Amino acid sequence: MSASDGLPQGLMDAFWAYERALMDDDLEALDRLFAPGPATLRGDAAGLLVGHETISAFRGGRGGAPRRTVLAAHVQVVDDDHATIVAETELARGGRGLQTQTWARLPTGWAVTAAHVMVPAPALDTRVWREVGAPLVAGSGAGPLAGETVAVKDLYAVAGHRVGAGNPAWLAASAPEPAHAEVVAQLLTAGADVRGLAQTDEFAYSLAGQNAHWGSPPNPRAPYRLAGGSSSGSASAVSLGHASIGLGTDTGGSIRVPAAYQGLWGIRTTHDAVDRTGLLPLAPSFDTVGWLTRSAALLQAVGDVLLPPSPGGGTELVLVDELLDLATPDVGSVVATAASRWGAAREGWGLDDLGGWLGAFSTLQSWEAWRAHGDWLKPRLDTLGADVRGRFESASRVCADEADAARTVVDRARAEIRERVGDRLVVVPATSSVAPRPGDDVQAVRHATLRLTCVAGLGGLPAVAVPLETADGLPCAATLLAAPGRDRDLLAFVASRV
Repeated sequence: MSASDGLPQGLMDAFWAYERALMDDDLEALDRLFAPGPATLRGDAAGLLVGHETISAFRGGRGGAPRRTVLAAHVQVVDDDHATIVAETELARGGRGLQTQTWARLPTGWAVTAAHVMVPAPALDTRVWREVGAPLVAGSGAGPLAGETVAVKDLYAVAGHRVGAGNPAWLAASAPEPAHAEVVAQLLTAGADVRGLAQTDEFAYSLAGQNAHWGSPPNPRAPYRLAGGSSSGSASAVSLGHASIGLGTDTGGSIRVPAAYQGLWGIRTTHDAVDRTGLLPLAPSFDTVGWLTRSAALLQAVGDVLLPPSPGGGTELVLVDELLDLATPDVGSVVATAASRWGAAREGWGLDDLGGWLGAFSTLQSWEAWRAHGDWLKPRLDTLGADVRGRFESASRVCADEADAARTVVDRARAEIRERVGDRLVVVPATSSVAPRPGDDVQAVRHATLRLTCVAGLGGLPAVAVPLETADGLPCAATLLAAPGRDRDLLAFVASRV
């Protein structure tokens, strides 16, 4: 095509220059051929990117676009300075795609002002699922959860299937499980189907939602940001609508973090309230069963199946100033506003020992993680992604005396936290910030968030994540804590009053 075909001068030259730059991953040329400014758009199945800087950052971190061939380019001219081009493409891996671009003639030449890319969806998104079926395991067909589908975190035993723990070497060495984990069996009996086995951060030893082998599950509520972990696949499956219930675990925040990052409801149950038989451990002193849903009503319905009765208690709400201050201003202001709307009073706890509490939590968690997996991992540390490998290597150096000293601090912290919570409900930011981007300092975000999430872990408390939204439209969450055993009270409160 050329200007002699009735097309504006230079338009198709710019189109083909863009296509060459895309295949060459020429970031400088791609930046030049996309219009500058905050209104430029680029969208695909993962979501919409707004603004030239945001689009440029995305391109710089993705490692190039899939190889493809342009089969045809269809042009609709709006006027001498504007046109739409729809390109039919064929991917090298197979399948047809479409790319729709709006072009404008700027003083510097033709540039894309908006683009939408469509490629065939994979038969199985291995970032989210390790195994999936229709269903993978059928439930009883009757009961309070009939019609619901469960994404099971790949730490739980599902009869006839292997546990992968997010690590290909562990999966290869695993044998099919002879029986369902107790919590899986209860959900099946209640009528829910198991949709599949969802990916996890390796051995659940992360909060980010990143896996060096399978990639990062998508975050539909905050595109191109991390999904949160380690119950990452379960959360993304629910957020994407692939399943209605995400069965996960919470040791240091692995339910609450993905709930906050993806705008979901989630519960970390009281330590030992739900049977962990058939669950691969990380740190048994802190490991708990948890789940995520898209509604408070379903979160409560699952609790009616899995949880013991509550001892009851008060519904006075308090917001702790020192914990609120650990969140970034955008998250903290939203949590404070929500807490005020729910009728929470403000109070100070001091918490001068919080840094020491987190240190003890991390030390004891590390000790137990190495006791659980060290013998198997010692000759296989090279099978782990760099971040998880670093944590296990540190864990291998924790000695028994350090673990004993940490346990003493943990016991003291548990008693103090339970005393402060008392008969009340406590509002805490679920995470220190909104979901980070993959290129952010994820380790710093993890440490900041652990200062918040470790409180429930140290106290062995139930915690329910309530989805909120910042002024910028990004998901975040408040967590409601209560005394041990009051899980059902929390679920009833959020279902009826939040």
